[in-house]
Amino acid sequence: MKNNLLMNFSVDKENKKIRVEREFAAPLDKVWAAWTTSELLDQWWAPKPWKAKTKSMDFSEGGTWLYAMVGPDGTQHWARADYKDIKVPQSYSAYDAFCDENGTINTDFSRSLWNNTFKQQSDSTIVTIEISYKELADLEQILEMGFKEGFTAGLENLDALLAS
Repeated sequence: MKNNLLMNFSVDKENKKIRVEREFAAPLDKVWAAWTTSELLDQWWAPKPWKAKTKSMDFSEGGTWLYAMVGPDGTQHWARADYKDIKVPQSYSAYDAFCDENGTINTDFSRSLWNNTFKQQSDSTIVTIEISYKELADLEQILEMGFKEGFTAGLENLDALLAS
């Protein structure tokens, strides 16, 4: 496995965006499946010792992924992704939101728009994630909640899953 995998995390406050470029030592089809299949997402999406638990997933345009981040003490934080555009296996976009276990959106937090692109590069795959927010305060709030650290840990979980 490559040790020097690309990992860029940048914050563009002027345009209210987070951009992550991440390389995975696996072919495109395997990486795409890990991002779009609930059984695989549940194995890597949450930073340890947390776990992701899918309640339902319809990976199609207009479909939704409803899942919980489950803490070691059983605490559950629910979220949903509403899929907007899907171009298999190049890209997909989705609106992300915190919600309750029934998928009712928590309006105390802003929704974000995730645009994810996937590119095969010789023996690896580059995933570029661009997350857009309506307000700078929403972007800053998610960063204060530890998004960079948590998301980075999840991506490292994906490295381990792809290597297994």
